[in-house]
Amino acid sequence: MALMERVSALIRANLNDLIDKAEDPEKMLKQVILDMENQLIQVKTQVAMAIADEHLLGKKQKESEAKIAEWSRKAELAVDRNDDALARAALERADSGRQIASALDEQLADQKAQVESLRTAYRKLEHKLNEARSKCDVLVAQHRRTRAANKAAEAGASIRSDKHTSTFDRMRRKVQHSEAVTTATVELTAETVDERFEDIERQERIERLLAELKARKQLT
Repeated sequence: MALMERVSALIRANLNDLIDKAEDPEKMLKQVILDMENQLIQVKTQVAMAIADEHLLGKKQKESEAKIAEWSRKAELAVDRNDDALARAALERADSGRQIASALDEQLADQKAQVESLRTAYRKLEHKLNEARSKCDVLVAQHRRTRAANKAAEAGASIRSDKHTSTFDRMRRKVQHSEAVTTATVELTAETVDERFEDIERQERIERLLAELKARKQLT
């Protein structure tokens, strides 16, 4: 039965493996739950139909047993009235009824086995569905954490790679060069300021010497 094969596949499904292999675990898990719900409805319908067939077979079996008893009673009545031909006819009907009852017994046994098989499949699938529902958020969150950890590890490995190391060294040298240029500029600026003050002091000294020289000239 195709339905039972699909149900068996869903029951055997390992949710963790399915999530690990799926490109979109959340979407996949929701689809699995939806498939289980649909199959559960179908199995439930099959169980109901099988139980109905079981009841119908049981009813036919009881009717057959009642007919056997009735023809047996009629055969006895015919014997009491010394009508052997009628008794034989009644016994033939009773015997035919026993053959039908025997076939119904086999059908009823098979039907009961099918009902029990469907009920078992229904219970297992229902349990699997409840498990999937309860694990849905947990498994998806676990997968997200694993994916995030993998990305972090990949990022760490990338940062430690030679490419990033050389880039870092290049940036460090650039910063050092910039700092050196800034320092040199500051030093040059400082030297210019010092020279200006020295020039002012030298001019004042010259002016003072000139004034002293003029004063001595006037005295003489």
